[in-house]
Amino acid sequence: MLGSVFKDYLMLHLIVLIWGFTAILGLLISIPAVEIVFYRTLIATLILGVLFVLKGRRVIIPKKELAKVLGTGALIGLHWILFFGAARVSTASVCLAGMATCSLWTAFIEPWVNHSKIKWYEVMLGLVVLVGLYVIFRFEIKYWEGLVMAVGSAFLGACFTVSNGRLTKKHSPYLITFYEMMGACIFTALFMPFYVMFFAEDGQIRLGLSSNDWFWLLLLSGVCTVYAFSVSVELMKRLTVFVINLTVNLEPVYGIVLAVLIFGEKEQMTSGFYLGTLIILVSVFLYPVFNFIYKRRKQKQLLRMQ
Repeated sequence: MLGSVFKDYLMLHLIVLIWGFTAILGLLISIPAVEIVFYRTLIATLILGVLFVLKGRRVIIPKKELAKVLGTGALIGLHWILFFGAARVSTASVCLAGMATCSLWTAFIEPWVNHSKIKWYEVMLGLVVLVGLYVIFRFEIKYWEGLVMAVGSAFLGACFTVSNGRLTKKHSPYLITFYEMMGACIFTALFMPFYVMFFAEDGQIRLGLSSNDWFWLLLLSGVCTVYAFSVSVELMKRLTVFVINLTVNLEPVYGIVLAVLIFGEKEQMTSGFYLGTLIILVSVFLYPVFNFIYKRRKQKQLLRMQ
């Protein structure tokens, strides 16, 4: 029993490590961010589609729900475009520091969507995150664009996480992922003309891939997207949400350490950057702790009333 639990914990940390490696893959692939997202979502859709065919599973959902899932996929597409774009215009470390705000964005968005009250500690921790971002901006002003893009990506990440929380109650997570990857791919394809007009280098789309690009893209789509998601869903059956959320908060830590090890001096930041990142991470780690204590007190109050 203990051995299987320990194995689950190790697997969870492996998945978080894989997610932390995603920003690095975005730098290893030579094509721009939009093209990366297009290929990533296309390959992931094809992989999941082939798996459904091999297993003989149906992939039909009601039209109303389909629109919601594809719309959520569009959010994911834009989220990834900003994510990889942030790493390109700054560094992987700056990108991951901004992404560390995702769970706290979720803390504000979820009550708004579910029409519940925002808790006092969520406001307090949100202010702490702003302090951390201010410290990073002050010491790494040259990377302001990347940090803004990363925070925007984190906001969109929180939006589609809350949306998925509702969708998974009605449909298989794997089916949702299939259509979300399809929606993200369609959105990216539709976004490309706008991208060419205003953002693309030399006004051209770069879809040509080297052999190294294909390797990193297959790793990004197959391992970081399809495999990591399926394993994380499986772990949710055996580990508590508290443990999973707490461990996922290590993603920026793992990612920043990997970035420094792989890219060396390019990822070496000022002491102010690490101080600001530490402030953000402290608030992120404190959130599930406060949330756990809050829920325990609520449960005790309900028991006293009965």
